[in-house]
Amino acid sequence: MARSSSLPAFVFLFVILAVIGGGGYLLFKDTDAPELILTPSSERVSAGQQFTVTARDASSAVKSISVALRKGARTQTLLDQSFSDGNKEQKASFVLKDLGFKEGAFELEVRAVDTSFAGFGRGNSVTRTFSMRLDSAPPRVTVKTMPPYVRRGGTGCVVYSVNKETAETGVKVGDLFFPGYKQPNGDFICFFAFPYFLTVQNYQPELVAVDLAGNKSTSRLSLYRINRAFREDTLRISDNLLAQKMPEFMDQVPGDMTPIERFNKVNSDLRAANQAVLLKLGQKSAPEMLWADYFMRLPAGAPKAGFADHRVYMYNNQKQSVEATHLGLDLASLAQSPIPASNAGVVVFARDLGIYGNTVVIDHGLGLQSLYAHMSSMAVSEGQKVQRGEIIGNTGATGMVMGDHLHFGITVSGVEVTPIEWLDGHWIRDNVVDRIASAGGTAPALSTPPSEPAPQPAKTQPKAAPKKKAPPAPKRR
Repeated sequence: MARSSSLPAFVFLFVILAVIGGGGYLLFKDTDAPELILTPSSERVSAGQQFTVTARDASSAVKSISVALRKGARTQTLLDQSFSDGNKEQKASFVLKDLGFKEGAFELEVRAVDTSFAGFGRGNSVTRTFSMRLDSAPPRVTVKTMPPYVRRGGTGCVVYSVNKETAETGVKVGDLFFPGYKQPNGDFICFFAFPYFLTVQNYQPELVAVDLAGNKSTSRLSLYRINRAFREDTLRISDNLLAQKMPEFMDQVPGDMTPIERFNKVNSDLRAANQAVLLKLGQKSAPEMLWADYFMRLPAGAPKAGFADHRVYMYNNQKQSVEATHLGLDLASLAQSPIPASNAGVVVFARDLGIYGNTVVIDHGLGLQSLYAHMSSMAVSEGQKVQRGEIIGNTGATGMVMGDHLHFGITVSGVEVTPIEWLDGHWIRDNVVDRIASAGGTAPALSTPPSEPAPQPAKTQPKAAPKKKAPPAPKRR
């Protein structure tokens, strides 16, 4: 009887222990608090700044996110949001507005709780405190160079200073952005383009500076605009060209189409994709000047096509719907002539680039890059440093061309500009070197370019009556 009467007590004890064990498992199976990320998390922020809190948990769903602002003895709730969808990652946003104070330090206290049974059902929680300072004053920009003369299709140079640390600064032209690069003396140097497709009337560059708090300063950049007309060419497309070249582009422009249809697709879609690559390359340039002399051109290279030549295509006496603009300088010499690097820099691209064929791009710093296209062979690799005059490959006829030549281009932050300016030592001295030096910066020392005649000894001339001198023309900068 005693043995049988103890059985229910044993079962009851087992059930109690099972309940306690199960509850303990639920209480302790998830003891990890959620992960918290605040974006942005910079120390300086501006009024109206939007923040995003991301909370994620590996084991349980995120139940709530809350944010409180503390300044001195004052606490203000900015966000208190609960979630019931069972997701292990949640995002919530809030804006700094109507804070009741203008400037100064404050703290953001961010908290997230998960749905675990930890804390007897309260869940795991995490709290992070971010120290910040409200800064509502926009940066002040001071231009240190005289207004530049900028020719349509060409390059301008400006030196300026900003009174506080910046998150972004440079010259904006429509949707194009040309970064300014901070120099050791604290000033910024910015090369910017006058895009060939803009007119003098609608070319309105702006100098932009955004500080670490997100405050933005924008001002119209003062300059002198010089108009320039570009040539228009009509090129006739032969069946021979289509038969030789279009098979090379079947992988890049696939599909069932006639050779002339593929030509038009290459000349539109592939051309645009290739130029997007150049634009992306130009936004990743060295922050210092890597060159120290005038730019070299292909020796004995005769010009065959100029910058911004507009091309209309005819096939079987029919005008094609796709037109194009030639954005470089075509130079022809002997077949497979050695190509010297126009100036010192770092190779940032050395491979096939669609319509450009085998292409090398050299970064010279401050957004300035040179391009060498249609090469038959390349003698350099990406990441390699090259010196001015170093052979980087040979001319050829790869890409969308028939005859052997070099397509030489110059880009400023990825935007094509006329190479003629950068091949002219006089232009570099007047528009780059002298301008940087006038602002107190360190400018490259130029040697005498080949295009500049050497000084001649004075010859004895009979004296003539003195003539009234005309006033000197203003120096273009």
